[in-house]
Amino acid sequence: MPYVGSSAFSHKAGLHVSGLSKWSGSYQHIEPELVGNHQRLLVSELAGRSNIVQRAKAIGINLAPDSKEVKDLLQQVKKMESLGFQYENAEASFDLLVNRTQTGYIAPFELIDFMVVVEKQRRPSAMRNQDEMMAEGIVKVRVDGDIMHTVAEGNGPINALDAALRKGLCQFYPELSAVHLSDYKVRILEQTSGTDALVRVLIESSDGENTWHTVGASPNIIEASWLALSDSFEYWLITKKCKNCKKQ
Repeated sequence: MPYVGSSAFSHKAGLHVSGLSKWSGSYQHIEPELVGNHQRLLVSELAGRSNIVQRAKAIGINLAPDSKEVKDLLQQVKKMESLGFQYENAEASFDLLVNRTQTGYIAPFELIDFMVVVEKQRRPSAMRNQDEMMAEGIVKVRVDGDIMHTVAEGNGPINALDAALRKGLCQFYPELSAVHLSDYKVRILEQTSGTDALVRVLIESSDGENTWHTVGASPNIIEASWLALSDSFEYWLITKKCKNCKKQ
């Protein structure tokens, strides 16, 4: 069944994407829309300038193939992949990478710092099960010059960070409450390093209508998760352009 799956019309190599930009039939056996699918242009260490240009065009940013901007983005992709990031399955994080290179781009929020505490019975309570673990996330972010310092509990460190970040951002962007994490994957990238290994976190998010993927990488699984999580929120906010977002 050649037309099934999100990768049926995916193109990764720079030569393929360059050919497709000239004639869609050069590397596709049928127009994907005829079978309810769509074309995906992947960005990876195998990408060429055409991958960057076509992906940027898809999000409304026109880049000249021979521009310094495209060359710098290619180098940035290679650098980030050497640090454990991978964009072929995290298009939203790559789209943010492109947006952040644009003059005048202003992120909808800026992280100042965060902290996570995971504890077991440090503060005994009759309301908690004796064996229950508790995580507390503390996040400080800046939005439009205002600093929000929020704290939230969760059933794990990522859930606590997610709750604390939402608690602050939803005061400025109430529509963000529609976004939720629908999948979370962790991969160890250095199999011989044990618990000291570099890890990659891939997050799938949804707002009930659309789905997108973001990535983070770090020797610290919480930092890798934070990078993917914050990318998810930032991507949704700039995609929606905060049309109905306002301060409460």
